Amino acid sequence: MADDTQDDTQDDTQDDTQEESGHRTVPHTADVRIEAWGASREQCLAEAVLGMVGCFADVSGARPTAVRQVELAAAADDDLLIASLDEVIYRLEVHGEVPVDVETEATDDGGLDIRLAVTDLAAVRVTGATPKAVSWSDVHLAPGPYGWSCAVTVDV
Repeated sequence: MADDTQDDTQDDTQDDTQEESGHRTVPHTADVRIEAWGASREQCLAEAVLGMVGCFADVSGARPTAVRQVELAAAADDDLLIASLDEVIYRLEVHGEVPVDVETEATDDGGLDIRLAVTDLAAVRVTGATPKAVSWSDVHLAPGPYGWSCAVTVDV
């Protein structure tokens, strides 16, 4: 997992020294903006999930207690980004679970298979406001010259 305090994102301004994958959070008025990047769409989506978790919880020493598998139907890339983050919010609000690790894989139909290694929220140190919703405004997930990048705003 990459440090979320890096200065560069996976967009056109990234240089060759940037890590292959990572994420960061950017202050945004009353919300949090998450930027992530990866060599593939799936890696970028996984980093976005880890970035959202990192904005409210320190999971560095937590061990997973279960693995939750979610399959998202084929959809536009931006929709898959939002659906992935919505799943984290759902798990948090309904089950009190927080991902400590995530793996994503493309399905044959263009959808996404997500495996969330989760633990109870009570087992991690909460460091910020928990996310309430993902904003549909100014969502970005697309390939670029250095791989895939995404950006999304999360309401806290």
